[in-house]
This record gives sequence, structure tokens and C-alpha cells, in this order.
Amino acid sequence: MNTTAHPPLTSVWRQWLVDNLQRGCTQESLVAAMLNNQFSSATATFHIAQVTAELSNKAPKPAAVENPAAAEKYRYEASRIASGNTLNVTDRAVSVSMRLAQPDIVAFDDFMSRAECERLIADSIEKVERSGVVDPETGKTIIIPARSSEGCYFQRGENAFIQQLDARISAVMNWPIDHGEGIQILHYTNGGEYRPHFDYFPVEQSGSATHLAKGGQRVATFIMYLNDVEAGGETVFPDVGLNIVPRQGSAVYFSYVNSLGQIDPATLHGGAPVIAGEKWIATKWMRQEKY
Repeated sequence: MNTTAHPPLTSVWRQWLVDNLQRGCTQESLVAAMLNNQFSSATATFHIAQVTAELSNKAPKPAAVENPAAAEKYRYEASRIASGNTLNVTDRAVSVSMRLAQPDIVAFDDFMSRAECERLIADSIEKVERSGVVDPETGKTIIIPARSSEGCYFQRGENAFIQQLDARISAVMNWPIDHGEGIQILHYTNGGEYRPHFDYFPVEQSGSATHLAKGGQRVATFIMYLNDVEAGGETVFPDVGLNIVPRQGSAVYFSYVNSLGQIDPATLHGGAPVIAGEKWIATKWMRQEKY
């Protein structure tokens, strides 16, 4: 195959391919993500095939598998989200709008009021700064082109308003408040996106050790949509063909670690580019242990 016909990969894009191929992502989902980022279909397919070949030539290391169950196919369990179409939790009745069993994804309407959404945006405007990601080698936060947003954090229980949200989120997710990270706010302007990724920390990457040492693995994600987006900005799950349209006050939950400690690669997800308007979201991650 003629390699000169295709531009070389940057180190960031190569690492992205390595990570996602090792987690079991399909070639179709990887090609789709690369097409959304100005790669041609031929170039994307070429680089995926090249990295796949490199990985297949590396000898397996059975001793690196600390948890034998993790090497097995992911075992789906009952969702942590309670049954029923309306959940009465702490201070609010929350409507369930969609459930998917495999992977475990649940969407909600009316999780937050308009006034709550507007307040959280207003409280965030003075705090936001360019968002980063976890470096797979060092565990430090770095800035990469694949994530074009700005954001900030509210520490758990930072004020009465955040305490109220933390309690509501914990009740819906059916997971202890003290296992949760602080609420992260993200702001995307026109064209802003976050390419497909995973929220859990890959145990095979050295940079994950620092994060796993405090609270263990992330087990589930809860995303709250703080405004209506004119066009684009969906939360996409490419391996299952699901797009969640952002609507003010709505939310989506997805789980990726079961009671055996297995990790579900089907929760590959991303933030589609904002085509018109802007997008504000708030995210809560829950850990296996106290955080």
C-alpha cells in the first residue's frame, strides 16, 4: 500500500487510535469519528489498518490481567436506575424518556428547572477556562485539539445550590453522594466538539494510576443539559447508533462498570459539533469508592 498518499498521524491521533482499538471499538465507529474531523475515508481506513497491524504483532501479556473477569465479555446487570416512568427523588419528580439495556443508558426529562439551568450557567461564566484531558502516560491534564470546549468545576457540596443538585443526582443514580466527583461544567461554542472517548480510566495506561488511587474506577456518568442547542451538539454513542439531543433541563445517564469490575467499551461516546448556537452541560462522575 502506498503510504505517501496519506498524511501522517499526529502523536495525539495515533494514541487515540491505540486506546480505542485496545478497548474494542469497531472500525466503523473510528472511521466515523475521523470523518467528522477532516480525515478522508481512505486516510482514516489506512491509519486504522496500520495501527491495528502494529498492535496485532505485539505479543499478549496474560500476567497484566489483574482481574480475570475483566478479560471476559462484559456481563450486563440490572440498571442502577430505578424502574418506572417517573422517579420521585429528593426534591423533584424526574421523567424517564428512554432506556437502553445494553449498554445501560437512561435519558430523563425535567431533571432541572429552567431557573436552575440558568443559575448554573451564570455561576460558571466567570470560572470557565479551556478544557483538557488526562494524559495516558503521566495522568496529568493536557490540552488537545480533539476537545474544543471551556469548563470549570464546582466542588461537591460547594454551596447550598450545589448540595441540592448533588443530592438529586445521587438519588437518581442510586449511588452515594460521597462517591461522586465535583460537578464539571462545559461550554461549547459554534463548531465545538468532543470526539468519541471513554469516561473510565484505562487500567493498562500508567497515567490512570494516580486517578484510580483516589476513589477507584469511575462507574457511571450523568450529563445534564443546561440550554437548548439550535443545531448539533448531540451526545453520540457511535457503537450503538444512539444520539441524545440536548434539551434544557434534560439529562442522560450511562454506566460502564459492573459489580465484577468489568468495563463496558460499548459506552464509547462523544459530543457532536455544535452547528448553530452554543451548548452548556454539567457532568457528574461516580466512583467505586469514596472520593
